[in-house]
Amino acid sequence: MNQHSIISLGEVLWDLFPDGERFGGAPANFASHASILGANVSMVSAIGDDRHGREATAILNGYDIDISMMQIVPDASTGTVGVRLDSDGKPTFTIHDNSAWDQLTWNEELSSQIALADAVYFGTLGQRSDVSRATIYRAVKAAEVAGIPRVLDINLRPPFFDSELIRESVKHASILKLSDEELPDVCIACGINTNESIDSLLKQLLDTNNLDMVVMTQGAEGALLATDEGILKQPGIPTTVRDTVGAGDAFTAAFLLGVLRGDPHNQTLHKACVIAAATCAHSGAVPSP
Repeated sequence: MNQHSIISLGEVLWDLFPDGERFGGAPANFASHASILGANVSMVSAIGDDRHGREATAILNGYDIDISMMQIVPDASTGTVGVRLDSDGKPTFTIHDNSAWDQLTWNEELSSQIALADAVYFGTLGQRSDVSRATIYRAVKAAEVAGIPRVLDINLRPPFFDSELIRESVKHASILKLSDEELPDVCIACGINTNESIDSLLKQLLDTNNLDMVVMTQGAEGALLATDEGILKQPGIPTTVRDTVGAGDAFTAAFLLGVLRGDPHNQTLHKACVIAAATCAHSGAVPSP
Protein backbone atom coordinates (compact mmCIF):
# COMPACT_ATOMS: atom_id res chain seq x y z
CA MET A 1 0.00 0.00 0.00
CA ASN A 2 1.27 3.50 -0.88
CA GLN A 3 2.22 5.52 2.18
CA HIS A 4 1.03 9.06 1.70
CA SER A 5 3.59 11.69 2.64
CA ILE A 6 2.39 14.48 4.96
CA ILE A 7 4.25 17.46 6.42
CA SER A 8 2.96 18.81 9.73
CA LEU A 9 3.92 22.40 10.54
CA GLY A 10 3.68 24.09 13.93
CA GLU A 11 4.00 23.73 17.65
CA VAL A 12 5.54 20.85 19.57
CA LEU A 13 5.02 21.29 23.28
CA TRP A 14 4.20 19.68 26.62
CA ASP A 15 0.76 19.83 28.23
CA LEU A 16 1.13 20.30 31.98
CA PHE A 17 -1.87 18.46 33.45
CA PRO A 18 -2.64 18.46 37.19
CA ASP A 19 -1.43 14.85 37.35
CA GLY A 20 1.73 15.29 35.25
CA GLU A 21 3.29 16.26 31.92
CA ARG A 22 2.13 14.94 28.56
CA PHE A 23 3.50 15.39 25.06
CA GLY A 24 1.28 17.57 22.90
CA GLY A 25 0.66 20.41 20.49
CA ALA A 26 -2.01 20.04 17.79
CA PRO A 27 0.44 19.56 14.87
CA ALA A 28 2.45 17.02 16.89
CA ASN A 29 -0.72 15.17 17.93
CA PHE A 30 -1.92 15.21 14.33
CA ALA A 31 1.44 13.91 13.12
CA SER A 32 1.39 11.08 15.66
CA HIS A 33 -2.11 9.95 14.75
CA ALA A 34 -1.42 10.21 11.01
CA SER A 35 1.68 8.05 11.42
CA ILE A 36 -0.23 5.50 13.52
CA LEU A 37 -2.83 5.34 10.73
CA GLY A 38 -0.15 4.57 8.14
CA ALA A 39 1.08 7.87 6.72
CA ASN A 40 4.70 8.83 6.18
CA VAL A 41 4.87 11.99 8.31
CA SER A 42 7.52 14.69 8.72
CA MET A 43 7.31 17.06 11.68
CA VAL A 44 8.49 20.65 11.20
CA SER A 45 8.80 22.57 14.45
CA ALA A 46 11.35 24.11 16.82
CA ILE A 47 12.34 22.93 20.30
CA GLY A 48 14.74 24.06 22.98
CA ASP A 49 18.01 22.41 23.90
CA ASP A 50 16.42 20.99 27.04
CA ARG A 51 14.84 17.91 28.58
CA HIS A 52 11.41 18.61 27.10
CA GLY A 53 12.91 18.99 23.64
CA ARG A 54 14.89 15.77 23.84
CA GLU A 55 11.91 13.83 25.14
CA ALA A 56 9.65 15.30 22.44
CA THR A 57 11.95 14.21 19.62
CA ALA A 58 12.27 10.76 21.19
CA ILE A 59 8.48 10.41 21.27
CA LEU A 60 8.09 11.61 17.68
CA ASN A 61 10.76 9.14 16.64
CA GLY A 62 8.87 6.45 18.53
CA TYR A 63 5.88 7.07 16.27
CA ASP A 64 8.15 6.66 13.21
CA ILE A 65 7.83 10.37 12.40
CA ASP A 66 10.65 11.97 10.40
CA ILE A 67 12.33 14.50 12.72
CA SER A 68 15.12 15.57 10.36
CA MET A 69 13.54 19.01 9.88
CA MET A 70 13.08 19.71 13.58
CA GLN A 71 14.99 22.84 14.61
CA ILE A 72 16.79 23.39 17.93
CA VAL A 73 16.77 26.93 19.37
CA PRO A 74 19.49 27.06 22.06
CA ASP A 75 18.27 30.26 23.75
CA ALA A 76 14.57 29.28 24.02
CA SER A 77 12.64 26.64 25.93
CA THR A 78 10.51 23.89 24.44
CA GLY A 79 6.88 25.01 24.64
CA THR A 80 4.69 24.21 27.64
CA VAL A 81 0.96 24.68 28.27
CA GLY A 82 -0.95 24.54 31.54
CA VAL A 83 -4.08 22.38 31.21
CA ARG A 84 -7.16 22.14 33.41
CA LEU A 85 -10.04 19.74 32.81
CA ASP A 86 -13.67 20.36 33.74
CA SER A 87 -16.08 17.67 34.94
CA ASP A 88 -16.75 16.59 31.31
CA GLY A 89 -13.05 16.22 30.51
CA LYS A 90 -13.02 19.42 28.43
CA PRO A 91 -9.70 21.31 28.70
CA THR A 92 -8.79 24.94 29.21
CA PHE A 93 -5.25 26.04 28.34
CA THR A 94 -2.67 28.52 29.59
CA ILE A 95 -0.08 28.78 26.81
CA HIS A 96 3.31 30.04 27.91
CA ASP A 97 5.05 32.77 25.90
CA ASN A 98 8.43 32.88 24.13
CA SER A 99 8.64 29.20 23.24
CA ALA A 100 11.07 27.67 20.76
CA TRP A 101 8.31 26.96 18.25
CA ASP A 102 7.77 30.73 17.94
CA GLN A 103 11.18 30.86 16.22
CA LEU A 104 10.59 28.33 13.44
CA THR A 105 12.56 29.52 10.40
CA TRP A 106 12.52 28.73 6.67
CA ASN A 107 15.18 26.60 4.99
CA GLU A 108 15.66 25.07 1.58
CA GLU A 109 15.29 21.49 2.88
CA LEU A 110 11.70 22.32 3.75
CA SER A 111 11.15 23.63 0.23
CA SER A 112 12.51 20.38 -1.23
CA GLN A 113 10.36 18.19 1.03
CA ILE A 114 7.16 20.08 0.23
CA ALA A 115 7.75 19.39 -3.47
CA LEU A 116 7.68 15.65 -2.67
CA ALA A 117 4.74 15.66 -0.22
CA ASP A 118 1.12 14.66 -0.74
CA ALA A 119 -0.32 17.18 1.76
CA VAL A 120 0.65 19.89 4.25
CA TYR A 121 -1.02 20.46 7.61
CA PHE A 122 -0.89 23.75 9.54
CA GLY A 123 -2.81 25.56 12.26
CA THR A 124 -3.44 29.02 13.65
CA LEU A 125 -1.72 28.79 17.05
CA GLY A 126 1.66 27.99 15.50
CA GLN A 127 1.54 31.39 13.79
CA ARG A 128 1.36 33.53 16.93
CA SER A 129 4.84 35.01 16.30
CA ASP A 130 5.88 36.93 13.18
CA VAL A 131 8.82 34.56 12.62
CA SER A 132 6.88 31.30 12.66
CA ARG A 133 3.94 32.84 10.80
CA ALA A 134 6.20 33.91 7.92
CA THR A 135 7.73 30.42 7.75
CA ILE A 136 4.37 28.64 7.77
CA TYR A 137 2.91 30.96 5.13
CA ARG A 138 5.91 30.39 2.90
CA ALA A 139 5.53 26.63 3.29
CA VAL A 140 1.80 26.71 2.56
CA LYS A 141 2.32 28.88 -0.51
CA ALA A 142 4.92 26.39 -1.76
CA ALA A 143 2.36 23.61 -1.25
CA GLU A 144 -0.18 25.63 -3.20
CA VAL A 145 2.27 25.98 -6.10
CA ALA A 146 2.90 22.23 -5.90
CA GLY A 147 -0.85 21.63 -6.16
CA ILE A 148 -1.18 19.53 -2.99
CA PRO A 149 -3.84 19.80 -0.24
CA ARG A 150 -3.25 22.42 2.45
CA VAL A 151 -5.16 21.44 5.58
CA LEU A 152 -5.86 24.31 7.99
CA ASP A 153 -6.83 23.20 11.50
CA ILE A 154 -8.31 26.19 13.31
CA ASN A 155 -6.97 26.26 16.87
CA LEU A 156 -8.10 29.48 18.57
CA ARG A 157 -6.37 30.15 21.87
CA PRO A 158 -6.90 33.67 23.25
CA PRO A 159 -5.08 36.03 22.98
CA PHE A 160 -3.02 34.44 20.19
CA PHE A 161 -5.28 35.14 17.21
CA ASP A 162 -7.11 37.92 15.41
CA SER A 163 -9.38 38.22 12.39
CA GLU A 164 -6.51 38.92 10.00
CA LEU A 165 -4.66 35.74 11.05
CA ILE A 166 -7.79 33.64 10.58
CA ARG A 167 -8.69 35.24 7.26
CA GLU A 168 -5.21 34.92 5.76
CA SER A 169 -4.88 31.31 6.93
CA VAL A 170 -8.22 30.32 5.38
CA LYS A 171 -7.24 32.07 2.14
CA HIS A 172 -4.21 29.81 1.69
CA ALA A 173 -5.93 26.53 2.67
CA SER A 174 -7.71 24.03 0.46
CA ILE A 175 -9.31 22.05 3.31
CA LEU A 176 -10.63 23.89 6.37
CA LYS A 177 -11.20 22.00 9.61
CA LEU A 178 -12.81 23.72 12.58
CA SER A 179 -15.08 23.05 15.56
CA ASP A 180 -18.60 24.31 16.15
CA GLU A 181 -17.23 26.58 18.91
CA GLU A 182 -14.78 28.15 16.45
CA LEU A 183 -17.33 28.64 13.66
CA PRO A 184 -18.57 32.12 14.74
CA ASP A 185 -15.06 33.59 15.01
CA VAL A 186 -14.06 32.16 11.63
CA CYS A 187 -17.22 33.44 9.93
CA ILE A 188 -16.81 36.93 11.41
CA ALA A 189 -13.15 37.02 10.29
CA CYS A 190 -14.22 36.04 6.77
CA GLY A 191 -17.01 38.64 6.62
CA ILE A 192 -19.88 36.15 6.85
CA ASN A 193 -23.08 37.02 8.75
CA THR A 194 -23.49 34.47 11.54
CA ASN A 195 -27.29 34.85 11.74
CA GLU A 196 -27.88 31.94 9.40
CA SER A 197 -28.04 28.15 9.63
CA ILE A 198 -24.89 26.15 10.24
CA ASP A 199 -25.25 24.48 6.85
CA SER A 200 -25.42 27.89 5.18
CA LEU A 201 -22.37 29.17 7.08
CA LEU A 202 -20.27 26.17 6.09
CA LYS A 203 -21.35 26.50 2.45
CA GLN A 204 -20.46 30.20 2.44
CA LEU A 205 -17.03 29.49 3.91
CA LEU A 206 -16.52 26.90 1.18
CA ASP A 207 -17.63 29.11 -1.69
CA THR A 208 -16.22 32.51 -0.71
CA ASN A 209 -12.75 31.11 0.03
CA ASN A 210 -12.51 28.74 -2.96
CA LEU A 211 -12.04 25.76 -0.63
CA ASP A 212 -12.34 22.12 -1.63
CA MET A 213 -13.84 21.08 1.71
CA VAL A 214 -14.96 22.48 5.06
CA VAL A 215 -15.26 19.93 7.86
CA MET A 216 -16.61 20.84 11.29
CA THR A 217 -16.55 18.74 14.45
CA GLN A 218 -19.42 19.01 16.92
CA GLY A 219 -18.09 17.13 19.93
CA ALA A 220 -20.37 14.27 20.96
CA GLU A 221 -22.80 15.27 18.19
CA GLY A 222 -20.44 14.15 15.41
CA ALA A 223 -19.28 16.15 12.38
CA LEU A 224 -20.41 17.95 9.22
CA LEU A 225 -18.68 18.08 5.84
CA ALA A 226 -19.37 20.74 3.21
CA THR A 227 -18.28 20.13 -0.38
CA ASP A 228 -19.58 21.20 -3.79
CA GLU A 229 -21.86 18.17 -3.56
CA GLY A 230 -23.64 19.51 -0.46
CA ILE A 231 -23.60 18.94 3.31
CA LEU A 232 -22.86 15.51 4.77
CA LYS A 233 -23.71 14.76 8.39
CA GLN A 234 -22.14 12.09 10.62
CA PRO A 235 -23.63 11.41 14.08
CA GLY A 236 -21.29 11.12 17.03
CA ILE A 237 -19.83 7.76 18.09
CA PRO A 238 -20.75 6.79 21.68
CA THR A 239 -17.73 6.48 23.98
CA THR A 240 -16.68 6.77 27.61
CA VAL A 241 -14.82 10.08 27.87
CA ARG A 242 -11.58 10.20 29.86
CA ASP A 243 -10.61 13.54 28.34
CA THR A 244 -11.10 15.20 24.97
CA VAL A 245 -7.52 16.47 24.50
CA GLY A 246 -6.29 15.55 21.02
CA ALA A 247 -9.63 14.24 19.75
CA GLY A 248 -9.84 16.92 17.07
CA ASP A 249 -6.25 16.21 15.98
CA ALA A 250 -7.01 12.50 15.68
CA PHE A 251 -10.15 13.34 13.69
CA THR A 252 -8.17 15.52 11.26
CA ALA A 253 -5.52 12.85 10.73
CA ALA A 254 -8.07 10.17 9.91
CA PHE A 255 -10.07 12.55 7.73
CA LEU A 256 -7.07 13.68 5.67
CA LEU A 257 -5.90 10.12 5.08
CA GLY A 258 -9.36 9.20 3.83
CA VAL A 259 -9.26 12.15 1.44
CA LEU A 260 -5.79 11.22 0.16
CA ARG A 261 -6.91 7.64 -0.40
CA GLY A 262 -9.93 8.82 -2.34
CA ASP A 263 -12.39 7.08 -0.01
CA PRO A 264 -16.08 8.03 -0.22
CA HIS A 265 -16.83 11.11 1.89
CA ASN A 266 -19.31 9.32 4.14
CA GLN A 267 -16.79 6.58 4.89
CA THR A 268 -14.05 9.13 5.57
CA LEU A 269 -16.22 11.19 7.92
CA HIS A 270 -17.39 8.09 9.81
CA LYS A 271 -13.85 6.77 10.25
CA ALA A 272 -12.66 10.16 11.52
CA CYS A 273 -15.42 10.23 14.14
CA VAL A 274 -14.56 6.67 15.23
CA ILE A 275 -10.89 7.61 15.70
CA ALA A 276 -11.83 10.78 17.62
CA ALA A 277 -14.13 8.83 19.94
CA ALA A 278 -11.36 6.30 20.62
CA THR A 279 -9.02 9.17 21.53
CA CYS A 280 -11.56 10.51 24.05
CA ALA A 281 -11.64 7.09 25.72
CA HIS A 282 -8.00 7.19 26.85
CA SER A 283 -6.10 9.77 28.87
CA GLY A 284 -3.91 12.10 26.82
CA ALA A 285 -3.84 13.18 23.21
CA VAL A 286 -2.21 10.08 21.70
CA PRO A 287 -1.81 6.43 22.73
CA SER A 288 1.60 5.16 23.73
CA PRO A 289 3.94 4.40 20.81
